[in-house]
Formats: sequence, C-alpha cells, structure tokens
Amino acid sequence: MNTPQPTKMPAFRQVGEKQLPNPVLCMAWSPKRDLIALANTAGELLLHRLANFQRVWSLPPNENTGKEITALAWRPDGKILAFSLGDTKLVVLCDAEKAEILHLFPLENPVSCMHWMEVLEESSVLNSFYTSEDESNLFLPKLPTLPKSYSTTSKIFSEEKSDEILNLLGEVRLNILVLGGGSGFVELYAYGMYKIATLPGVPGTCSSLCLSSDLKSLSIITEIRSADNDPEICYIQLDTGLLSDCLPEVTRMARKFTHISTLLQYLRLSLTCMCEAWEDILMQMDLRLTKFVQEKNTSTQVQDEFLELLLWGQSSPELQALLMNQLTVKGLKKLGQSIETSYSSIQKLVISHLQSGSEALLYHLSEVKGMSLWKQKFQPLGLDSAAIEDAITAVGSFTLKANELLQVIDKSMKNFKAFFRWLYVAMLRMSEEHVPPELNKMTQKDIAFVADFLSEHFSENEELFDRKGKYFNVERVGQYLKDEDEDLVSPPNTKGNQWLKFLQESTHLKESPLLFPSYSQKSLHFVKRMMEGVIELCLQKPAEVIGKSVKQAVCLPLYTVPESSENTPRLFELPSLYNDKKTNMHYGVFCMPEISPCKLYLLRKFTDPFRPVPNGLMAIDLSNVLSHSIDDDAAGASSDCVYSCQDARFYDDETLTVVLRASEEENRGRVLAQLPLGSALSCEEEFNWDPSLRLDQQSGAIPVKGLVLENQWRDLENMKAQFVAVNGIRKVACVLSSNLRHVRVYEMDVEDEEDEERPESQNASSDQDGLEETPAIRGEAEGGETEGGGQRAKEQLESGEALELS
Repeated sequence: MNTPQPTKMPAFRQVGEKQLPNPVLCMAWSPKRDLIALANTAGELLLHRLANFQRVWSLPPNENTGKEITALAWRPDGKILAFSLGDTKLVVLCDAEKAEILHLFPLENPVSCMHWMEVLEESSVLNSFYTSEDESNLFLPKLPTLPKSYSTTSKIFSEEKSDEILNLLGEVRLNILVLGGGSGFVELYAYGMYKIATLPGVPGTCSSLCLSSDLKSLSIITEIRSADNDPEICYIQLDTGLLSDCLPEVTRMARKFTHISTLLQYLRLSLTCMCEAWEDILMQMDLRLTKFVQEKNTSTQVQDEFLELLLWGQSSPELQALLMNQLTVKGLKKLGQSIETSYSSIQKLVISHLQSGSEALLYHLSEVKGMSLWKQKFQPLGLDSAAIEDAITAVGSFTLKANELLQVIDKSMKNFKAFFRWLYVAMLRMSEEHVPPELNKMTQKDIAFVADFLSEHFSENEELFDRKGKYFNVERVGQYLKDEDEDLVSPPNTKGNQWLKFLQESTHLKESPLLFPSYSQKSLHFVKRMMEGVIELCLQKPAEVIGKSVKQAVCLPLYTVPESSENTPRLFELPSLYNDKKTNMHYGVFCMPEISPCKLYLLRKFTDPFRPVPNGLMAIDLSNVLSHSIDDDAAGASSDCVYSCQDARFYDDETLTVVLRASEEENRGRVLAQLPLGSALSCEEEFNWDPSLRLDQQSGAIPVKGLVLENQWRDLENMKAQFVAVNGIRKVACVLSSNLRHVRVYEMDVEDEEDEERPESQNASSDQDGLEETPAIRGEAEGGETEGGGQRAKEQLESGEALELS
C-alpha cells in the first residue's frame, strides 16, 4: 500500500490469524477469559484462545441435537456457552471446560438471536437471600454421582455426571437468557434453564436483543416484512417493570424452579441408567437361556421338563445334553453372577438416586408452596398454590412407585438366586461332581421359589411378551421400566394388604389429599412422565403471567432493507444493541447506507422507558475520520478519503469498535478503529422525531457530529474485513472477512512495538490445514502441534481461571 503510515503506531497488536475451512456464522467472546466461540456452516462449535488463535476444543454436529447453529451466548460467569439450533428448534447449554452438553430444551420456534445478561442491582433483601440460598444443603444429603457406564440409550449425555448437572445453577445472582426468533417469538429463561416469561405481541423477526441489567426494559431490533414493501427494520422497547419491581421475589422463585428443573433431569438420567442395567439382564438371557430353549426339538415344553427335574430329579437326555453342552456349569455360574449384579445395580439406583432426588424435589416444591401462600409478594408473579400442591402429590406418587419397584426387585432376586442355586446343584449331579454340603439342602420354601420362577419366566405363549420369539421373560422388573402407557402385565399382588383394605373401607381417607395415589397398574416410566407433566404445568403459569405484564413502550421504524440484500447472511449485521449499566441507558448503533453511506447513527434510550432522553439520536460523520492521522506529505492526497461503516460493536460505555471501508475509488482497504463517543454524546442539538415517518425519511434533520481519529486505528492489510466481535473487559477484538472464513485477532490496548515481527500465523493461507486436518475432538489444540498439545490446551484453559475478573 502506497499511503504512508502515521508517525505513532496504533495501540492494537495482532496476536493471531487464520483461514478457516468453513464459513463462520456466529462468534462471541467469553465475558471472563480470552476465549472466543465460533459456529460454522458445518454445524461445528469451536472454542479458540486469543494467543495465536489456538483451538481449545470443537463440538461436532450431533444428529440428536442438530446441525444448524443460529446464535451464541455466554453465561455471564463464562462457564457455560448457550447455542441454538434452527433445524431441531433446540437450545443447548454446553460446558465451556469440557465441550460437554449439560442441558437442552425444545422451543416452538427457531431462535435467530440470543442475549445472556446478569442482574447487577443490589438490595439488603437480595443479599440476605444470596447468603442463605444454600440452606437446602443443611437438610438434604448430597445427591450421588451417576455412573459413567450409560452411553448407548442416553445418546446425548455421553458421560454425564450428576454434580455437573447440578452445577448448571452457577451463581445465586439472577441471570437471564433472552431468546428471540420469527413471528414475534421472545422468551426469557432464568439461569438459562427456567422459562420465566413468554412475551406476546412483538412484531416481525428479532435480529438483536438486549435486556437491561436493572430489568426495567428489553430492547429489540426486529425486521418486519410485508407483501408490498421492502423489509422494515424497527427498534422496539418493552416495559419489563414487573421483573424489576419484584426482583427479590423473581430471584427466589426462579432459583427454586431451576433447582426443580435440574432435579427432574437428574431423575431422568437415573432412570436411563436403570433401563440400561435391565437391558444387560435381557442380553444375558438372550445369549444363553433363549438359545438353549430355541434349540430344543422335543414336544414337551421347557417349563414342564424343568419341573420334572425339580420334582423327581430326572431329566430327558436332550435337556441334560443341552444343559451340559450349551449352558455349562461355568456358564451358569457366570450368568447368575451377571444377573445378580444387574439387579443390584437397579436396586442401588432406586435407593440412592430416585429416592434422594424425589426427596429433594419434595423439599423444593414445599418451599415454593410456602412462597405461593405469601400472596402479597408472589401472587403477581403467577405462583398458584393449587398447581404446586398437584406437583407435590405427583412427586409423592413417583416415590411410592419407586418403593414398589424395590419390593418387586427384592422378590425377583430371591427367585433368581433360588433357581440358579438349584440348577447349579442339578448340573453338578449330572456331571457326577461333588456337591458342597451347604448347597445340597433345599427347603420347601426354596422349591416354591423355583416353581414360581419357572412358571413366570419360561413360556411359549408369545402373546404375553413384547420380545417376539424370545421364550425367556423378565417381565416383573422390566415392565416397570418400559416407557409405555399400557397397564402392567403382572401387577403386584395386594391381597391381604391390611392398609389397602383399611383405606378402601374408609370414606374419609379414600379421597384424602394427604395420601398420595399409588397407580398400582402403571409403570415407573408412566408415573415419571405424569409427574413431569404436572410439574411443567406448575412451572408454566408464572411465565404466562409475567409475559402478559410486559407492554410495548416504544416502537421506532428505522429504515428499509433493499430486496437485493435479502439473500445475504445478516447474522452479524447492524443494528447492534448495548446496555450501559452505569447510566442505565440502552444504546443502538446502525447505518443507513442507501440514505447516507458515510454516517453512523447512535440511538439512546433510558432503561426506564418513560424517562425522556436528551439528544437521543445523533449521527457520526465518517467521511474524513482519518484525514488528520496521515503525514503532512500525504495530507492533500488523503483529505478527501471517504469511509463507510461495515460493522460496529460497543467496546465499552464510551467507545465503539468499527470496521471502516474506503470508497471504491480510494487506494485504501479496510480499517479497524476505536471511536470515542464522548464528543458525539455531548451534542446539544435535539432531533424532533416525527412518529408518522420512518427515520430514513427524515434523516436530513438528524444532528451530525464529525470525528477525527489520531492513532486509535490501523489498516487491515490484505483482508476484506466485514464484521467484528469485541470484549472491552478483556480488551480483545476478532475481525472476520466478508467471505466469513478469514479471521484476525487483536489485543486492543497494547502498543504493537514488534509489529514487523508478527506471529507466524500472519501468513493465513499457510495455516489453513490447521483446522481442515484436525479431527473435531474435545480438548484438542491446532493440528500442527505435537502429540500432547490437546492436553496442554486443556491445562491452559483450566489455568485460565486465574485470569478471571473479580
């Protein structure tokens, strides 16, 4: 480039550059560490480190979650990354440390934008709640960790642990994930998990969102389409005053409901582990006993032959041959041990996981019920004590069904032990081996157990079983773990139960709300789904009530988008929104290239939507923004250099980071610059907005301020820069090219003294294979590193905690 450089080097230092194999659709900096998340067109989620743009991990697309990532947002503490999927309409919460999916939930509409904010307001009521929130740990035992063994049926949670699920809650301070999409779809999720509001009446498709940290209002940029005209971009401000006025109550309620949502997920995963343990039993049976039964060719039934062996000690030659050759003494012993281990695993999961989780659910629901009875505080938020009472009853029924399963498992284990002990002795006698004296004794009770086992588990009546062609049936326990609506095939025998008889005869107790219904004919899965449905109804009511309280306070039509640009991706494009937490102000920045290509517009609104803003709209003239930064020799040649804004993001409360583009006839490329807003915001000229017109129809009356940059800029050589993502807290920026594949990363407030000795990644094309050849596995660094680089990257990520801001 022929244009001389300024005498003083700009305070931006390039620290990384890369050509990526797939176009980038979304990018977002971590709020706490020097990490940036990227989502590409291949459906991958990538995490890169600032230094040399080193890749920390990648999460490949999953057929069970989706392949079309549409938006990204970091939780304010930087420990969880949320992303939305357009093809499956899911929102996924991912662990930033390990690239593991921790939680996901479905939506009615695809998400086009998201924003995750943290409430900063302090009060004595909230502070006391923050310190006492962990009191449940004093009354409830710590939930045990789930086994790692389940992976085949859970599909999504490959190696999940209960403590990681429960750590989803994060800090006690309220944070809210805001989701926006088409057809006016806007929803708020407390702690990223519990839907706290569904907002009706937002027109168009949301392209940008910003909820103020004081919860007083929500700023939205929407695109409204009509059949006759070009799409129209509008700024909308919603009054969310109920959330702000009831902040302590909202925080308490949301925290409790998030606990409940987390516990429901814990119970679901516990049940998944139980189903897999049961599948192990079926697999063992199919491999050994079913094969044995199917290969027999005598006319008598297997059950009859076993009964003859039990009663008379005699067996047919065929049965004896099959037992000794197919099953074998050693195989029988191994089979018995495997089945006993599986049953024990199910029993332990019921006792330690289902019962513990149910107790914790009852505890938190009972506390929520107490909150709902404080009508002055919680009734405006939609807490319904009757719905919560129904949820408590449903959890009680689930606990009863889990206890019932324990009794069935206990009986089945006794029958199995008696059967295998008897068959083991019978086979030892067939082989004329020594029978240990302790095994040789068989009581009448043992014979009854074996007879029960044979009558229940061996049959050729296929109508009784869902495993067609299999003659061995473990229905007693398995029927409880089937996710079906049908009644149990073999419900428990309640004859002689004096408590049930007493209840049936008592008209007062039969319908008492103090007693949980038992649903004796239904499976554990059925009762679990019923409980989830009742709790979901309980959770939905506050979201409906809070959503209806939100009203539109401001609707400003800004400008139209030409039809010709509709097919270009606008995931990053302006307008962008920002919340100044110090002054409680919403900012919006946008361009109107069709009207005035060299101007950048700044819109300001107080978070209190009813408070008027002085000089709420102004324009910044970019036409000669760099004129005085060039040496005197070249000043004449550059005095007319005209720039337009490609992208703009708020770096902090007083600075805007922009990508500028010189007009086509100029011999300059793209520029990265920091615009100080102080002088622009000091503009005293007022703009009188005519509400009957769009802004672009009255743009000539907007007050304009000119800016001249001294050294806060630098040329983006050899790069058609188009978009930028910034984090003013970490003082970093990432620039993306117009083809969405070329990125450069900068530290923004560091003198670039070694500019001529830039990182070797300056030659971006030479590094292209760094991502193309690297397998997308967790914790792996760039492909060019030696073995062990992935582990180093993981260690660096963990050590990065030390860099977190206080």
